[in-house]
Amino acid sequence: MSADTDSDPDVMGLDHTTVTGWGRTAPTAARLIRPRTYEEAAAAVRDCGARGGIPRGLGRAYGDAAQNAGGSVLDMTALDRVHAIDADGGTVLCDAGVSLHRLMEVLLPLGWFVPVTPGTRYVTVGGAIGADIHGKNHHVSGSFARHVLALELLTADGEIRTVIPGTPLFDATAGGMGLTGVILTATIRLQPVETSLMSVDTERATDLDDLMARLAATDHRYRYSVAWIDLLARGAATGRAVLTRGDHAPLDALPARLRRDPLAFRTPRLPATPAILPEGLLTRTTVGLFNELWYRKAPRARTGQLQRISAFFHPLDGVPHWNRVYGRGGFVQYQFVVGYGREDALRRIVRRISERRCPSFLAVLKRFGESDPGWLSFPVPGWTLALDIPAGLPGLGAFLDELDEEVAAAGGRVYLAKDARLRPELLAAMYPRLDDFRELRGRMDPRGVFVSDLARRLSL
Repeated sequence: MSADTDSDPDVMGLDHTTVTGWGRTAPTAARLIRPRTYEEAAAAVRDCGARGGIPRGLGRAYGDAAQNAGGSVLDMTALDRVHAIDADGGTVLCDAGVSLHRLMEVLLPLGWFVPVTPGTRYVTVGGAIGADIHGKNHHVSGSFARHVLALELLTADGEIRTVIPGTPLFDATAGGMGLTGVILTATIRLQPVETSLMSVDTERATDLDDLMARLAATDHRYRYSVAWIDLLARGAATGRAVLTRGDHAPLDALPARLRRDPLAFRTPRLPATPAILPEGLLTRTTVGLFNELWYRKAPRARTGQLQRISAFFHPLDGVPHWNRVYGRGGFVQYQFVVGYGREDALRRIVRRISERRCPSFLAVLKRFGESDPGWLSFPVPGWTLALDIPAGLPGLGAFLDELDEEVAAAGGRVYLAKDARLRPELLAAMYPRLDDFRELRGRMDPRGVFVSDLARRLSL
C-alpha cells in the first residue's frame, strides 16, 4: 500500500492514497482512515461515503479484497491491544488489529501458540477471520475461525454485536472478506507448546503420484504438512516435490544449550528487497535453475531436524517486501482446491501448468481436512495447490480462466483472499452458500456500507 498525494489528516488519521494487494496488481485510489478507538471506527463507518468502506489489516491479501476504488478503506492496525490472556485455559482476547507476529511474541513465553498460521505471521486477527485463513495443519486443526470463541462486530447500523460460532452472522463473517462489518475484538483458543522449536522431517517425492501417495499414507502422523512442488519439471518428473512435515518439538528433544530458554521467539531478518528491481528476473530459465537447485539440495530423507518457528512457517517473512521480486507488474497467486476422488483433475492441472512452463518458484501442495462452517470459507476436504506467477506472463489471464473452468467442473473452488481475476459467473458453482451470504449481507447492510473491489467484481 502506498500513500502519495492529497494528504488530508484528520482526528482519526486520513489520507487519500493508492491501495493494492500483496500481489501489487490493479491498484485503486481510496480514502484511507486509521481509527484509533472503537468510537472512531464507528464514526468512520458512519462517514465512509457513497462508495462505502472496507476494513483492512496489514495488506497481505494478494488480490483486491481490501481495496475500495473511490471509497474508504479502514486501516484497523492501530487497534492492536492484547486485552487478556488466560494462561491456564489457553485463550486470548485481543483487538482485531493485533498481528499474529505480536501474538507469538506475547504467547510463546507462556507456552502457547496461535492455532493456525498461514505462510506469513504479518496478518491481523481480523484479517485471519475475514479470510478464514488456513495453514499447514488444516488436516488436523481446520481453519482459523474454528478456534474463535467469540468476536465483536461493528455492523452497518453502527451497533457492536457479540457474535458466536454456530450463528448465521458468524458463518457469514468467517471467510466473508470484511463484508459483514468491522471485527473489533476476538477471543481465540490457543495451541499449547513446550518449546518454540519445530521437529521437522523432510523427504523428496519423485513425481506427483509419489507425492500424493506419501501425503495420503502418512499425513495423520503429523500436525503440520506441506510440499513444495516443482511446476517446471516435465515428463516422468512432473510434480516432483520436497515434502516437509513436523510438529512442535517437546522439551526433551532439545539439546541442553537450548533448554535454558526453550520458548524464546527469534525471528532473523534479511535486507529488504529493493523498491525497483530489473524486469525479467523471473524467467523460465532462472526459475527452472532455482527449482532444480532447490530440489537437489533437499535431503532424500531426514528426520527430527530442529527448526525455528519462523523458518518452518514463515521463511519469506525474513525478507521484507519480498513481493517486489516480481517487478513493477506484480504477480498473481492462484490457489484452488479439488476434492478427494478428483485427483485426475489435479493431475491434469499440474500437467497443464508444467507444459505451459509457468515460471513459478513458490508453489505448494497441501491436504485439507473437514470443511469449515464459513459460507465463503475456502477449505473443503481435498488437495489444494497454490502458485505464484508473474502477472505480465503473456496469455496468463486466458490460461487461468481455463483452469478456473476445470476447477469448477471438478467441484472445486478458488481462494477469494488470493483472487484478483475470477469471473463472477463461476462463483456460485464454487461456493454453494453464496445466496445465503448475499441474503444475509443484504439484510444486515441494505445501504451497501461495506463494499470492496472484490465485492463489486464478483457481485458479492
